Formats: sequence, C-alpha cells, structure tokens
Amino acid sequence: MTKWTPKHEAPEPLEGNVVATITGGTIVWFVLFLVQLPFYRWFDEHGHLWWLWTCLAGGALGLLGVWYVRARDTAINGSRNGDAQNG
Repeated sequence: MTKWTPKHEAPEPLEGNVVATITGGTIVWFVLFLVQLPFYRWFDEHGHLWWLWTCLAGGALGLLGVWYVRARDTAINGSRNGDAQNG
C-alpha cells in the first residue's frame, strides 16, 4: 500500500471575528432552550425531552467556547505585541 500524498496545498485558515461567531451561536442555543421550555411536558410525554437538554448543553458548551476563544485571542495578541517589542 502506498502512502497518500495530497495533490493541492492546504488552504489558509479563515480568520474572522471568532468571538462574535461563538457568542451568536451560544445565544441561539439558549434562545432555543427558552422557547422549548414551556413545552417541557409535551416533550416528556413524547420522549423528546433530550431536545431541551441538547439546547441547554449547546448553550453551556458555547459559554465554554467563548471563554476559550477570548483566552486564545488574548494569547495571540500578547504574542504579537511581544514580538514587536523584542524585534
């Protein structure tokens, strides 16, 4: 078996406002949770209660993602500023 080699170079990673993207997604998950909350009994009776908890888990993981991305951006900006001062 031969080793696979790519035919094209990998594209550059997309850089954008990642914090805003993650924050927007987190808000959507929490809104979906709040919209479904009044229908808790219906979801429970029909075996779809996991929909509600999936939205809550998405919102909670989104908060973790916002924290992580902000820390990452701070580290990247600190590294750039440190390179400019030392160079």
